[in-house]
Amino acid sequence: MGTSVQVTPLCGVYSENPLCYMLSIDGFHFLMDCGWNDLCDQNLLHPLSRVTSIIDAVLLSHPDIMHLGALPYAMKHLGLSAPVYATEPVYRLGLLTMYDHYISRRNVTRLTYSQNYHLSDKGEGIVIAPHVAGHLLGGTVWKITKDGEDVVYAVDFNHRKERHLNGTVLESFVRPAVLITDAYNALNNQLYKRQQALLKVLRGNGNVLLPVDTAGRVLELILILEQFWSQQHLTFPIFFLTNVSTSTIDYVKSFLEWMNDSIAKSFEHTRDNAFLLKHVNLIINKSELEKVPDVPKVVLASMASLEIDSLMTYLLNGQQIHEMLSFYRKGQFGTLARMLQVDPPPKAVKVTISKRVPLGGDELIAYEEEQERLKKEAALEASLNKEELKDANAGDPMVIDAASSLVSSDASASRFFGYGDIFIDGFVPPETSVAPMFPCFENLADWDDYGEVINPDDYIIKEEDMDGTAGQGLGSDLDGKFDEGSAHLLLDTSPSKVVSNELTCHICKE
Repeated sequence: MGTSVQVTPLCGVYSENPLCYMLSIDGFHFLMDCGWNDLCDQNLLHPLSRVTSIIDAVLLSHPDIMHLGALPYAMKHLGLSAPVYATEPVYRLGLLTMYDHYISRRNVTRLTYSQNYHLSDKGEGIVIAPHVAGHLLGGTVWKITKDGEDVVYAVDFNHRKERHLNGTVLESFVRPAVLITDAYNALNNQLYKRQQALLKVLRGNGNVLLPVDTAGRVLELILILEQFWSQQHLTFPIFFLTNVSTSTIDYVKSFLEWMNDSIAKSFEHTRDNAFLLKHVNLIINKSELEKVPDVPKVVLASMASLEIDSLMTYLLNGQQIHEMLSFYRKGQFGTLARMLQVDPPPKAVKVTISKRVPLGGDELIAYEEEQERLKKEAALEASLNKEELKDANAGDPMVIDAASSLVSSDASASRFFGYGDIFIDGFVPPETSVAPMFPCFENLADWDDYGEVINPDDYIIKEEDMDGTAGQGLGSDLDGKFDEGSAHLLLDTSPSKVVSNELTCHICKE
């Protein structure tokens, strides 16, 4: 009997939407990627919400929003509880890409390239293996095998060797039973002489803004700029601005074995790490950028879709005569970046800048009164429920069993017929019993040739309430600096409101 394979597209078919597919092999359901867009459009998740209860495993291919953006939301709000499989860079860089990683990180099993992982229980007989995709660091082409038949999931792969990545190994797969792939960039033409255009703006006393992702293709872009700056002996400053820029580069420095062969060999022979940056400065908030002297500079800032107010505020408030906005990838559909990439671009676009401000005056008083009213209603409801429960317990009939009535009758009879010995039936201590003692459990440890065998689970720090330990978890897991203002907004529960202003940005294409 052959293997039954069924592919159900949930998102990302015949469109540029994020990727999400359900792959069923003999009743075992894989969720292939769990992407979202920068607009956080919940309508895209409706097909996913209908199948989360039957998902048995999640396979992640790349560490960006388009491939794993909806994973934390699905685990917290859609009931997704299946184990997750990814390579080490996808796991680590995915954490840096997503702030809301607390719910999803505990279920991730990290694999290495070409590692065969045998599923158990319901997935008995299924083998999964990640292979090089060549698009992002740790990016994966998944091969799923059962009964000698291969299913290959290959999206966003790159066949060419780059500065920090090897090309894909897709050509090494021989006649898979099913191949799932995409053609997202098939018709894109690469633009040459981009560095010369950038240099022209800088020498004209202008600034260059490059919207980038958090930890994806920006790594290749950083190496391109580093190499170009060294060859041309340029002194213009370059800034990499994200909330996790320092953590991103720190992690990437330790992932040399996941990069191309030339980087690994260079480190082995000269101990030279390609990501020991000489020209790119790492900053984590906009205030640091505002302190920089008013000189021509290049700024790499997230997000690539321009759907972030701080980045657009910097662009609209630029003091230079000449500002250049350059895109290195196609923007997500429906975003401001995509609007600016049409040919010809619009002469002007309206941008909504939103800002969160604390409540004050009459608004704060009204908010506090409303919260006090809700607290009183909740307390009154709890009191009524307690009284109803007490009345219900009082109205229950008392159950008297025959044994208790027999004991009572015997006790009353003893008052009339004199005193007698205590009657013991069924509670005679055995002769081998000992006196009561405090519990004492002997810890019998297992030993091998290397010493005592330990259980790694005993050393795992238990995750407590998310609100209480979010700050510590952020620092301990990512081991880097964060924008204190952004962290404050994530955890701040003080009353506030969102104020939006609509601004007009004039566009000029050269």
